[in-house]
Amino acid sequence: MAPDAPLTYEERQLSIFILGPWMIGCFLDLLLQGILFGQFSEYLNSYPSDTIGTRLAVAGLVIITTLKSAHTFGSTWILFVLHFKDLDGAIALNYTAWWLTGSGLMVASIGIYVQIFFCHRLWIISKKNKWIVSTILGVLLFAYVSCCVATFYISEGVSAGPHIATWFAAHLSSVFAGDFLITLSTAYFLLQSRKEALPPTAGVINALLRLTFQTAAPAALCAMLNLVFSQIYKGQNKLISTAFNQGLAKLYAFSMMWTLNARSELRRNFNHGNDSSAGSFGRRMTPLTSSGTGKTLLDVRRMFHNTVDHTKSDANDFKLVG
Repeated sequence: MAPDAPLTYEERQLSIFILGPWMIGCFLDLLLQGILFGQFSEYLNSYPSDTIGTRLAVAGLVIITTLKSAHTFGSTWILFVLHFKDLDGAIALNYTAWWLTGSGLMVASIGIYVQIFFCHRLWIISKKNKWIVSTILGVLLFAYVSCCVATFYISEGVSAGPHIATWFAAHLSSVFAGDFLITLSTAYFLLQSRKEALPPTAGVINALLRLTFQTAAPAALCAMLNLVFSQIYKGQNKLISTAFNQGLAKLYAFSMMWTLNARSELRRNFNHGNDSSAGSFGRRMTPLTSSGTGKTLLDVRRMFHNTVDHTKSDANDFKLVG
């Protein structure tokens, strides 16, 4: 294409369906990063006494999501500004520039970071059921390795398109399966606990069930659309799945922060349901047992990471572990 020549129909289609998704993905990435900064701020203000492990996990999420936004913005700048009027050069970067070919791997890294957090929560809720958790971790590990292989084939160029599509299909389908298993397993163990729970505790478990599906839904929907469009269009002339892939990392981070920040509302709801009998949440509470069986139930106070108010002397105050 000559520098001043108008775009042909084919070139216009390439600019729309190969470069366009990068711009849409950039807008979506930055929008969600703004929401995440609000969630990070809420976390810092609401949970100053979280365990060091939880705070480090959130700090790590702040760093990697911010770096991902910087990468997305920089990539978009190079594609649309530095390669202005150089359509062929901009498109070629998708297969030749390491910082662009590795974009999917960056998204997968954030995804598995968050998925490990939810696997740890499942580990607590399932009372350390190693078989279920290890199976899910195996699926997620396969998903990450598949993305590494797909990234390798991207660097081989357009000719490797079939291999790229195959391994991205393996990656995205495994990610979707892993998320599905985490959600269903978490719901199953919560339902098992609810069967014998006392009425106030059952209300909290119901809230946790709703939270489980609500936090999983956005990322699951985005991963499904990413998978669908990556298979409909193999990448030779359309990269529509790129837009969904850029938003997927931030939706994973969004679900983790939503889960952590929901603890305050759960605490308020539990306090409200126990004002008449137990005072503030956690005080003078006996272990949760089922009526007539004496069987100790799942303690819903231990669903997420530790939240201990060190200004109070009561060692049994509100705790959520995950």
